Amino acid sequence: MHKADDLIKQLELKPHPEGGYFKETYRSDEAIRSLPERYNGRSRNIGTSIYFLLKGNQCSAFHKLLSDEIWHFYEGSTIKLFIIDSAGNLITPELGNDISNGEQYQYTVPRNCWFSARPLDPDGYSLVGCTVAPGFDFSDFQLADRNYLLKAFPQHESIIKSFT
Repeated sequence: MHKADDLIKQLELKPHPEGGYFKETYRSDEAIRSLPERYNGRSRNIGTSIYFLLKGNQCSAFHKLLSDEIWHFYEGSTIKLFIIDSAGNLITPELGNDISNGEQYQYTVPRNCWFSARPLDPDGYSLVGCTVAPGFDFSDFQLADRNYLLKAFPQHESIIKSFT
């Protein structure tokens, strides 16, 4: 059995709508009631975190959140994030263990940016953690529409087509 399959079983990961596998590992038992307007007056848990695993042949499809999301690298292949900010800039940080070559152990994806991810080794896997504050709620998650992204950011056509 492949190491990724072992981790999926041992960590009790389930399929995620954006691709890959996940398990929520923390949800604060306290809520924030006074939040910015983008949360439509609804309260949110103070914070949440998950394990997230992508096999080498998988990707996290383009999506965005209303909150910042911190990605933490744990093990496996280097994972590359593809982030398109509101100005159309493409940011491509790599998370991994090779700090001397520019990889990072963690990276914060700013709220309202479209982002996706893929392990660099197609035969490997990447295990990361994702922390969200205010806490993640599926009503704050938006999976990208390919046609919308292509119209908004035509300069990134090939990447958008790869991750939608």
